[in-house]
Parts: sequence; C-alpha cells; structure tokens
Amino acid sequence: MLACRLPIPLRFPSLRLWVIFLILTTFSGCGDDRSGSDEDEVSRNGVIGRTTKQVAEFDPTAGKRVSDSAIEYSNPITGPLESMGPLMERAAKLGIHHALGLYRAEHDRFPETHEEFMTGVIDGYGIRLPVLPAGAKYEYDVGRHQLVIVERSQ
Repeated sequence: MLACRLPIPLRFPSLRLWVIFLILTTFSGCGDDRSGSDEDEVSRNGVIGRTTKQVAEFDPTAGKRVSDSAIEYSNPITGPLESMGPLMERAAKLGIHHALGLYRAEHDRFPETHEEFMTGVIDGYGIRLPVLPAGAKYEYDVGRHQLVIVERSQ
C-alpha cells in the first residue's frame, strides 16, 4: 500500500485558514489611503482607520454636551463595539495631553489661542486624530488647555 503524503497546508485545513487570515490582515492596509484627507464625516465605510485634523474651538457658554468618555456596556455581546467610541476618545485626549506637554516644555507656556494650538500642536507635531463615531467632534478648550469631545446634538 502506498501512503500519500499531502503538503502541510492540505493536511491541516485550520492551519491553511490561519495562514490566509494572517496574509489578509497583514496586507489589508494597502491600497486606498484615506489618512491624507481632512474629511471627517461618517460614511457608509465607517470610521475605523480614518483620521482627521479638524479641531474646533470650544465655547463653554454654548451649552454643548461634552462627552465624559465613560464606557457603558448595555449588552455583553455588543459591549466591545459600544466601548470603541469612548476608547478612541480617551486615546485622542491622551495624545493631545502629551503633545501639549511637549509644547509647554519647548515654549514655557500653553498655546494662548486656538490658532496657535492648531499650528503649534496639531500641525507642528503632525497629529492626526481618529474620526469619532456617532458624529462626535473634537474641540479645544483654550482656557483649560485640553481637548474635549462634543457629542452630536439630538
């Protein structure tokens, strides 16, 4: 009797699927690069992987609803998806906090105006913020020297 030796990928179909998965995830970033555009509207393609440089000036007297970036699970199945927005907010705030610290170390002060924040911090350090889901927007609070996330008004 002759024993037929199959190549490794055919003998272990799950290994073949893992190899295909790894190849697809490795090269999925190639192709259409949208990170260079300043558009931040949520489209049919979603927000994952999209970035923006748009940060408006925060007006505390406008009565806008500011996000507290709290993670709230309402369903154990969709909980990780529900936490995506607040986690993106926290990451953006942390990055801006660090960049403001660098700016302060270089200039011995925080940016005094929104324009100075945009040119000195956002453009100066080449910061690209992730596009937020649900129409939330970034705004910079000049008085408190921090990035705030303003939720879309209902």
